[in-house]
Amino acid sequence: MGMEEGWCLLLCLALSGAADTAESQWRPVDVVLDCFLVEEGRHRSGFPSSENMVKALLVLRQVPMLDDGSLESFTDFQGGTQAKDGSPVTFEASVDLVQIPQAEALLHADCSGQEVTCEISRYFLRARQEATTETAAWFITNMQISEGGPSVSIVMKTLRDAHDGAVLHPTLHLPLGPQGTVQTAVEFQVTTQTPSLNFLLGSSATLHCGFSMAPGSDLTSVEWRLQHKGSGQLVYSWTTGQEQVKREGATLEPEQQLTAGNASLTLPGLTVKDEGAYICQITSSLYQAQQIIHLHIQASPKVQLSLASKALPLTLICNIAGYYPPDITVTWIREELGGAPVKISDASFSSLRQSQAGTYSISSSLKAEPGSAGATYTCQVTHVSLDEPLQASTWTAPPDQRTTAFGVIFASSFFFLALLYLGLQRWQATSPKVCQDSKTHWVATLLPESKKKD
Repeated sequence: MGMEEGWCLLLCLALSGAADTAESQWRPVDVVLDCFLVEEGRHRSGFPSSENMVKALLVLRQVPMLDDGSLESFTDFQGGTQAKDGSPVTFEASVDLVQIPQAEALLHADCSGQEVTCEISRYFLRARQEATTETAAWFITNMQISEGGPSVSIVMKTLRDAHDGAVLHPTLHLPLGPQGTVQTAVEFQVTTQTPSLNFLLGSSATLHCGFSMAPGSDLTSVEWRLQHKGSGQLVYSWTTGQEQVKREGATLEPEQQLTAGNASLTLPGLTVKDEGAYICQITSSLYQAQQIIHLHIQASPKVQLSLASKALPLTLICNIAGYYPPDITVTWIREELGGAPVKISDASFSSLRQSQAGTYSISSSLKAEPGSAGATYTCQVTHVSLDEPLQASTWTAPPDQRTTAFGVIFASSFFFLALLYLGLQRWQATSPKVCQDSKTHWVATLLPESKKKD
C-alpha cells in the first residue's frame, strides 16, 4: 500500500511490543490514505469509472490522537518537492478548523484487517464567496471503512492562491506547496458510525449522523430521506426553528444536540416499510454533504412440523411463518436409528404468502418412508435473522409397529369393555337380594310387635 502501509506496520509492532504503561496523552499524527481522484472531462458518463479516476494520496495533517506510548514510532509525512506527470497527486488537509471524529479508525484500519475506500472529486459551492470565486478550489472526499466500519465525507478548500512564479500541478493547474502537494483545509464534515444496520421488526432504531463545520458557517437544514426499490420519500426535515415529520414517531435529537453536531434519527416501532437506504443530508450556509445508512428489517421464523396424513405413504408438513426478508432455506433430514443423517431433496413447497404486516410464510411437504426400523425426520430452517438454524423433528414408526400398536389399542379397549359388561351383569344379579334385605330391616325397625306377628 506504499508508505502508509509501512507506518501501519510500525504501529502494529509498537502496539504488540510496548511494555511501558505511560499515561495516555494527545499527540498529533499524520493519517495517510490511498485514494482515487475523479477527473472531470475524461469520460462522457457522469459517473466515476476506471477511465476517469487516477491515483491520489490524502494526508490528514496533525490529527490529534490519544497516545498511550505506542505512537512514538510514527513520523510526519514527508512529501516530494515536485509533482510530475503520471505521479499521484497528493492532497494535504489541515484539520485545525474541523476535527475528524473517525480519524483513529482510519489510522488503524490496515492493522485491523480492514480496507479504506477513498474517493476525491471536485466540489462546487452552493453559494460562492465573492473573495474566493476565482482563486480557491474545493474538493469533497468520501472515505468508507470496510466490514461495516464508519463512513466520513469532508469538504476541503485550497489554501494557496495562484500567483506569478507559483508551481502548478500539471493536470489540476493548482498551486503546490513546498512539498509538492495541494494544500487544503477541512471546512465541513459529515459522518456516520453505522452505514449498515439490522433491526428486528417492531423494535426501535437510531440512525447515527454527525457533523461539524468551520467557524463562520451556520447550520441551515437537516433532511432525512428514504430510498427503497426505486422510490424516495421524505422522512424528517429540520430548518431553523421548524420541523416536518413525514414518518409517524420519527424524532431528531434535541436542538441543543443538533447544534452540537448530532443529527441522529430515531424510528420507533419498525415495520417492513421502514426498510431501505436512509440519506442524512446536512446543509450549512456554504456546504452540503450527506451520509447513507442502510436499514435492514428482520423477523425470525416460527417452525411447526406435523403429520398431515396417517395413510401410507405418510405425509409430513413443515409450516414456516412470520419471517422477513423472504429469502429462506428449508432442509429436510432423515435419520434412522443408529444411522447417519441424510439430506432429502424431493420435498415440495407451497407458494410464498405475505401477511398484512409484511412478513412471509411458506409450507414444505414430504412423503415419509420410515423403513423397517422407523426414522426421525427433521425440518431445518436457515434465515438471516437466526444465529443458528431452527429445527423441528418427529419420529415415524415402521408399518409393522403401527399395525401392532393398533392391535394393542384394540385389544385393550375390548378387554376394558368386557370387564365393564361383566361388572354390570353381576350388579344386576345381586341387586334384588340387596333390595329384599333392605325391606326386611325397615319393617323390623318401624312396625310394633303385634304387626310383626300378623
